[in-house]
Amino acid sequence: MSEAVGRQGRPESSSGTIVPIEQHSLLSDQRTAAVVTPDARVVWLCEPRIDSPPLLAELLGGPDAGFFSVRPLEPAGDPVQRYVGHSMVLETSWDAMSVIDYLDCSEGLPTEPAERSRLVRVLTGTDQALVEFTPFPGGSNRLECSADGIEVRDGDTHLVRLRSSPDLEWHIESHGRGDIARAEVDLSAGPVVLELLCGTGADEHALAEPQRRSATITHWRAWVDRLALPPLQTELVRRSALVLKALCHGPTGAIIAAPTTSLPQELGGSRNWDYRYCWMRDASMTAATLVRLGSIDEAMDLLDWLLRLIVSGGASLDRLAPIYTVDGEALPPERSDPNLPGYGGSRPARIGNAAEQQFQTDVFGPIMDLIGRLGRAGAPLDGRHWRLVELLVDAVRRRWQEPDQGIWEIRAAPRHHVHSKAMCWMAVDRGIALAGTVFDRPVAEWEQLRDTIAAEVLSKGWNPDEKAFTAAYGSTDLDSAVLAMGLSGLVPPGDARWVSTVEAIEAQLRRGPTVYRYRRDDGLPGEPSGFNLMTCWLIDAKILIGDLDGARALFDDYIALAGPTGLLSEEHDPVTGQSRGNFPQAYSHLGLIENALNLAGAAGL
Repeated sequence: MSEAVGRQGRPESSSGTIVPIEQHSLLSDQRTAAVVTPDARVVWLCEPRIDSPPLLAELLGGPDAGFFSVRPLEPAGDPVQRYVGHSMVLETSWDAMSVIDYLDCSEGLPTEPAERSRLVRVLTGTDQALVEFTPFPGGSNRLECSADGIEVRDGDTHLVRLRSSPDLEWHIESHGRGDIARAEVDLSAGPVVLELLCGTGADEHALAEPQRRSATITHWRAWVDRLALPPLQTELVRRSALVLKALCHGPTGAIIAAPTTSLPQELGGSRNWDYRYCWMRDASMTAATLVRLGSIDEAMDLLDWLLRLIVSGGASLDRLAPIYTVDGEALPPERSDPNLPGYGGSRPARIGNAAEQQFQTDVFGPIMDLIGRLGRAGAPLDGRHWRLVELLVDAVRRRWQEPDQGIWEIRAAPRHHVHSKAMCWMAVDRGIALAGTVFDRPVAEWEQLRDTIAAEVLSKGWNPDEKAFTAAYGSTDLDSAVLAMGLSGLVPPGDARWVSTVEAIEAQLRRGPTVYRYRRDDGLPGEPSGFNLMTCWLIDAKILIGDLDGARALFDDYIALAGPTGLLSEEHDPVTGQSRGNFPQAYSHLGLIENALNLAGAAGL
């Protein structure tokens, strides 16, 4: 086994039982993504782009919503699943057969426009195997046999082709609201290659399958091998870095929050959101973590994307939307898909995200912090980036005193969120540092703005009765996002108010291996689970206040939440012990990396 994070799972997808979110794995070509169960069943795939309608959607709609499975014809015990060679190529093995799965990254596909893709599945072994394929029954989709496989057609329009080598004998029959194609395979006769070809020209390639697989492995491995990984949980950090890279949209430089929509924050509840888009907050934090590991390309590409959004797209930084598509366009209006009953019956399954219409002032801080990390890393920042720094500080100057919906995108009246004010302070603080150390520009007036913001948030954000910085000015409710007060440097690590806040958050918002964002009524039914990034922030806070034993213990608890192949979702339910929310989540993986780096640094490793 090439990676320590490859472990045996207990797949239950074939029986109709819900597969726990954390037991899934991810495939990516940096334009779209597929989600795979522990028994090699592809249950989520959007085409041609990550935020396109799904081709396979069993993850949210059960078998009738589309899947692509390969398995032993007869029961063969639990499979073992692992990633191959520090890549996003996945292997699932039974006693007498195995399948290698990957989204083809050869021939420059990761940076091509998202118009064609190839999901490749290579079956080997000595057993009999069963292949089943049924697409999402949208429109008038139907399956037809062709000269070299199966075609998905909508009327006269060819949508997708499933090609096999050697040719298989396919049988098509009705399945739920659509068709299903089945084929039995004798693997003792040799390997079988299945290719799901999506988009015009997907079947045009110069390389044979083994060369394309090798090129795909090299695409991931060559990148990750350049990183400076900490000597603490190195395999999990490497896998987390690969997940973050997989969420980077190669053609444009945008970075998505997660490749799925509507995996629930509460099983059976309605807190289900579409995360297949670019939040500049999340994207900046993701890129900043990769800079810390030694890779600046993703950060430079993201800033280029943002600069195009401002220059060509006409976006104003002080009116920046929280979310954009990977192409820098407005999101579609949020709607529910009536054809998808949701993961575990968790309705609605949402397409789009209404938070796009919100105002969130905290976004300025992570963008500026990213530029600051690039500056310290010696990245080639130029006049365009200095102009971006100026625009960010000006946006803070214009908007920092206004209430907002905050990092949690509360669907209620805006508040003066303490975290948002701290991020406005951080934007100006990092801007001042950049002006002096990178761009050599005088910015005396920025120092006054920074000090004004600091004075207000320290005065109005502190609640002496609660002995903590609270969620918003004048409030009594705790919010773990205010850990940013110390993590950003707004207050020093030894400040008694911040130490007291850390202790209050741990006492009131931590439950075992997870930390809730807040416990107040936010106007939505039900309640979310613990939020993984907040667990990571509490670990970092403990490091800063000198509680290294507590930080390491919580970190050990946190990494135990990773699934069999090392992936993490957005949230963890401490009651059921299962993962919740979209998967895999950038926040959860960047938090793990930052924790490992900080713990290693504190230990002198």
